[in-house]
Amino acid sequence: MKYRTLGKTGLKISEVSLGTWQLGGKWGDPFSTQDAQDTLAAAYDAGVNFFDTADVYQDGQSEHAIGQFRKTHDDIIISTKIGRKLPEQTAAGYSPDNIRQWIDDCLTNQGVDALDNVLLHCPSFDTYYTPETFFTLDQLQKEGKIKNYGVSVEKVEQAIKALDYNIGSVEIIFNMFRLRPAKLFFELAKQHNVGILARVPLASGLLSGKYTLDTQFGPNDQRTTNRHGEQFDKGETFSGVDYATGVKAANELKARLHTDNLAATALRWILMFDAVSTVIPGASKASQISRNTTAADLPALTHEQMGIVEDVYAQYIKNPVDYLW
Repeated sequence: MKYRTLGKTGLKISEVSLGTWQLGGKWGDPFSTQDAQDTLAAAYDAGVNFFDTADVYQDGQSEHAIGQFRKTHDDIIISTKIGRKLPEQTAAGYSPDNIRQWIDDCLTNQGVDALDNVLLHCPSFDTYYTPETFFTLDQLQKEGKIKNYGVSVEKVEQAIKALDYNIGSVEIIFNMFRLRPAKLFFELAKQHNVGILARVPLASGLLSGKYTLDTQFGPNDQRTTNRHGEQFDKGETFSGVDYATGVKAANELKARLHTDNLAATALRWILMFDAVSTVIPGASKASQISRNTTAADLPALTHEQMGIVEDVYAQYIKNPVDYLW
């Protein structure tokens, strides 16, 4: 495992980390404490030291599991998203009182005195034009309750606006089916010394290259329930790509890149961008960890291979994805 610096935070984090939305079981399945601990241990043994969670993941059980793991592995770094407890995403919901309550709840869940990194969890556009929200985070940082903070965003424009504040990192969807962040935002982030956390790196599994038109997902899986944005932003599911189109594009990537391991190649592609501090694939069980972490050991993609990704994107994905996020 290799490590990169997370912008102005100075944190040295594994370039492949672990997203814990699925920790302890697949989306919609009952939470398994044993599976969660086994998955965290496998990631740690592979060199992962950065774990991405949220106060709403598994109703707080994700946080509890990572906090428990940290008791015997105190060198790990936990990044925690807050704000999705709101019934509706509004700027008013990110009030100082609400933010303080969420932070206190996270401190309790994780069993710590200070949170390593806090991210606002995809707030609405008007939140970025409400300075009080970010000034509250500044104050919590001064008080020692949080060490660093940033934002998780849906759109590039939100990420750019967030650079007006004292953020240390931005979590943004970036993968072979979502190229736009690299056009302008990455360079601006480097100028502001802001680290990039690349989320949804496999486009909800499409970029594993294993899905077919006949693949079925569970009834409570967000890949079933949110294909058209029924629950949250459509771009969270399959990166906003039409499923059939995504399957076709993934198969073409496999063929033209000459790989049966598209998932690892897709993660390695993300790491080709020096603005990226870490890529955050998820895992619901320990056996999936090596699939993710081996990406760091792959050789760099060639100029020709990088061009193939851009070509497939332009042919299948750009319209309308590039214009929406």
